[in-house]
Amino acid sequence: MSIRLYIGNLPKEVMERQELQEVFKEEGDSVTTKLITDRKTGKCRGFGFVTVKNDEQADQILEKYNGYQFKETPLKIEKALPRTKNKSESENTEADPKPINKNNTSKGKKSRRDNKDKGGLSKTASGPSSSSNEAVQPDPRWADALAELKQRLAATSNS
Repeated sequence: MSIRLYIGNLPKEVMERQELQEVFKEEGDSVTTKLITDRKTGKCRGFGFVTVKNDEQADQILEKYNGYQFKETPLKIEKALPRTKNKSESENTEADPKPINKNNTSKGKKSRRDNKDKGGLSKTASGPSSSSNEAVQPDPRWADALAELKQRLAATSNS
């Protein structure tokens, strides 16, 4: 199983992968290097990776080259952590795909309906002395329908 080592503190200048490979040439051909560069400028971003065959070789390189002077800067070498995707993103996209609403173009903003209770009622406090019935006001869009339902309920309970 191959092991990746992170190489940090590389000089941020234009350099080739072969320059970094020369540092590790004593370790043999089984060691490969990867230099991370900026796409626009081509300059090194200050880090890279070395891939080795096994843990023993990785430990040897860690001991031998950590702090090694490369172009007047000491290298920082550590075992690289594996890449992981953001779990919340992958779970949301795989387990619960949400339909795309083409009419709603504003991303991240909630509509007024999202802020209301499921019953269509919005809670407002009308003062400290108000009772619980006064604190809950009906949605004005449904006020007429609600008044009609109250009348029907009163008529059926009186009969």
